[in-house]
Amino acid sequence: MSQARSHVAARIAQAQPTFSRMQHRMAEYVLAHQFRVATMTIDEFAAAAGVSVASANRFARALGLPGYPQFRAELARGFEAALEPVEKLRIELAHSATAAQVMAAALEEDIRNAQRTLQELDAQACERAVDSILGAERVFIIGFGASGFLAGLLQRSLCMHLQACESLAGPGGVSHAARQMARMTPRDLVIAIGFPRYLADTVTLSQAANQAGVPVLVLTDKATSPLAPCATVALYAHSARQLSSNSETAALGLIEGLAAAVAHRSKNSIQAAAGVTQSVMPWLFHGAGAGKR
Repeated sequence: MSQARSHVAARIAQAQPTFSRMQHRMAEYVLAHQFRVATMTIDEFAAAAGVSVASANRFARALGLPGYPQFRAELARGFEAALEPVEKLRIELAHSATAAQVMAAALEEDIRNAQRTLQELDAQACERAVDSILGAERVFIIGFGASGFLAGLLQRSLCMHLQACESLAGPGGVSHAARQMARMTPRDLVIAIGFPRYLADTVTLSQAANQAGVPVLVLTDKATSPLAPCATVALYAHSARQLSSNSETAALGLIEGLAAAVAHRSKNSIQAAAGVTQSVMPWLFHGAGAGKR
């Protein structure tokens, strides 16, 4: 249990002897749905708990807090990263906007993210990242949740330049990825992809690879990411998004830039591209006469 949650639970335990029956019911609801309550306005909490707004405020005061806003802030401590997109969405939905305005704002966010990523690109880290990919016997890519899709796109871009490149974000999930750890060596490379909200599975597997002496290339959003301490080398993409926890566009931009740098450095890039084009040619659409014999 996190410090914030245990602190709220301690307040409830201390105040419980003075609770009314209604306050006992509210306490039970809070303890069962702490994250949900941390996102609720006082009206939403009162409706969910089946009490009045005044009763919700009295409950907060019974916990030794001035009122519901302070209770909610206390409950939210430790949930900041997870709650941030919820709060952003709540604020944005309070303002009216057309679909075009929302879409334009999202595109402008991506442009700003790309500009910041470009400005802070570490040339030495980029070189080390490309060298580590091309110098590895095998490359294993890990990333789950939304990052699982990014892992697949990176694997698709790198596989034509490498002898062995595998995305571990497959149907077997994290257990399949964990089993592969046993056959990795320091001659291999793990590429770990993780952006807010960071998934514990990716962090755990990256830590295991690092402890086993397997180099880890981390693709994440900032140096305070929980993946950063696992990194042999790290590349960062600014990925702030007003209406969600992360911009996949920003993460994908970093991945495509890395793939382009690998292709440029690879000795067989032209032959590989030609080979891929030739192999997929029968499945490509070639105009009005396509399919006619």
